[in-house]
Order: sequence, then structure tokens, then C-alpha cells
Amino acid sequence: MLPTQLFLLRHGEVESRYQRVFGGRIDMDLSPDGHLQATALASYFRNKPLDAIYCSPMKRAQQTLAPILNHFTLAPTTIPDLCEVHFGDWTGLGWQEVQDRFQVSAFQWLEMLEQGTLPNGECSRTFRSRIEPCLTKIIEDILGKRVAIVCHGGVIRMILSIFLHLPLPKLAHFEIDYASVTQVHHGLNKTEVQLLNFTPWRDLA
Repeated sequence: MLPTQLFLLRHGEVESRYQRVFGGRIDMDLSPDGHLQATALASYFRNKPLDAIYCSPMKRAQQTLAPILNHFTLAPTTIPDLCEVHFGDWTGLGWQEVQDRFQVSAFQWLEMLEQGTLPNGECSRTFRSRIEPCLTKIIEDILGKRVAIVCHGGVIRMILSIFLHLPLPKLAHFEIDYASVTQVHHGLNKTEVQLLNFTPWRDLA
């Protein structure tokens, strides 16, 4: 059987007031540049067949998806559990604010997620417990086919953690930029990352 091909798409750049902020569950819009990035992402997929599209319900993901749908007749499936990590008391804070208020580096967020020490936020166990069933259902639905999943940086890192059997903090070494494409081939015997953090809006400029 052919491997299932998954294209993990992060949403485009968010509005300026939420950049370098732990946005998490804040339902923000894309910035003007984010809309341009989404258009470039859509152009990249114009001649690439897809059998299914799944999406986070959050506005920034839905707005990234919108231009992609102009090239397909597929009806996307929105999955509520594909929303971003809940950052608890960090939500809405910038990186320096986290340092000042909690005396911890914002760069340690994946480690704190793993340890369950994000104050009033998710831990990696609960995060995985909502992402993994989504991933299992998607693979069952489109086994051996091609699917795009439009979601968030944290969600993509968790999906890679599941596929590659890596502790979540190890994914800090993988950059997942705005409007990037990460392509994974998932087969019965192995999973391969074919493309990591490819950004059509930058890499094809």
C-alpha cells in the first residue's frame, strides 16, 4: 500500500499585536502579510492533488485555508481539537513579559508543557490526548492518500512528536514558520519527513 501523505500547514502571520506573544486560544486574525503568505501557500498547492483537507476552527487557520479552497472542490473538515495549545496564564503575554512575571525563559515552553508546569495551561499529556485521536481518525479516513492539515505550530510539533516517537521538547530544534509546509509520508513500516518548514512565500520568492 502507498504511504499516506500528510501536508502539515501552519497558518500565516498573525495580526501585529499578537506577534511574539503566546496567543494560544486567542482567536486572532491574520496580518496583511499573513494573507499574502496564505495566497502564496495556495499557489504552491494549485497543481498538487489533495484527497482531503482538515483544519483547526481558529480564525487564523480558517483564513489561511480560504485561498487554498479556491483551487479545490473539496469540502474541508473542521476539527475542534486541532486548535492551538492552551498557554494558561501565559496567554496574551509577550516573551519578555513571561520572563519578568514568571522568571522563566519563554524558550522553555515545550519543556514546561512536557513537565505540566505551564500555570493553568495544558500539559503534554492532555495536549497529546486530544491531538492523537484526530491524527488517527484522519489517517484511517484517507489511508494511502494525500491530505492537508491546516493548523498551528504547537499542533504540528505534537504531530511530529507522535510520528517520530520524540519527546516534545526535542521539537524545539525544528523551526515551524508561518505559512510553512511540513510533508510527512506515513506507511505501515516507517514514517518519513519528506519536507520540513518549507515556506513558499519566502523560498519561492
